[in-house]
Amino acid sequence: MIRPVNFGFNEQTAGSNAFQNRNAEQEQVQARALKEFDNIVSVLCENGVDVIVVDDTSEPHTPDSIFPNNWVSFHGDGNVFLYPMMAENRRLERREDIIMRLEDRFNVKHVVDLSRFEHEHKFLEGTGSMVLDRENKIAYACLSPRTDKEVLDVFCKESGFKPVLFHAVDENAMDIYHTNVLMCVGSGFVVICLESIKDNGEKEQLLNSFKKTKKQVIDISFDQMNHFAGNMLEVENKLGESLVVMSKSAWNSLNYDQKAILSSFSKPVYADINTIESNGGGSARCMMAEVHLPPN
Repeated sequence: MIRPVNFGFNEQTAGSNAFQNRNAEQEQVQARALKEFDNIVSVLCENGVDVIVVDDTSEPHTPDSIFPNNWVSFHGDGNVFLYPMMAENRRLERREDIIMRLEDRFNVKHVVDLSRFEHEHKFLEGTGSMVLDRENKIAYACLSPRTDKEVLDVFCKESGFKPVLFHAVDENAMDIYHTNVLMCVGSGFVVICLESIKDNGEKEQLLNSFKKTKKQVIDISFDQMNHFAGNMLEVENKLGESLVVMSKSAWNSLNYDQKAILSSFSKPVYADINTIESNGGGSARCMMAEVHLPPN
């Protein structure tokens, strides 16, 4: 997780991210975001999660650095993937020193750099663009200006994942910018906004894939998606217990039955990150680049 120094509304990402809302008091946004960040890290640590916090740098200016899952992903075979980013100022978030720091604890075998696709204006923004079912090696992805099929195919070829592609729109018929806004895949469950997927064939393909991989579907509404209920991540703590991490806004948007189903699979863990959500257009899942690398 990246501790922010200059968090704020990013003009370069706002055009394709309908979840961003400019806060008039931008000078207070960094201070509030920092407080929210430190609090959610504390909540994770209290629940036994091994959190590696890296401080952002003041230069270059990277207002979205709090969302590292878009530029890097770490895999159980020792591979690290770097991704092509649509916004030019987000490309500055890629930091070699972070990968070198992880090498002290983990076995990094190979770094696969896909950022070259930026020269062709083709993008794949990590585990924002893709929701990975790591156990079954499936990469779910809704196509958007930030998620390109060609780059996804290269990722899948290099990683051994199978792509499952679809299209998704919000209630205003605008392409949903990242797949992880509308869905989360856990070990035994899927949280997904099915009404965002208009093509019945694509919807059926998804449901068949969930059935085949024995996932219980928790269907969320557009309103719940707008409260970031799709932006969850299942993690494992040091005791091997399953936790599902989300924002307080996401948890509060769920109804009794949805909370009960989710709680039957994982312990819900949440914190208030409203400033980060409203200004950055991302939530708890986006703040975590989960490390699956083998330990040294």
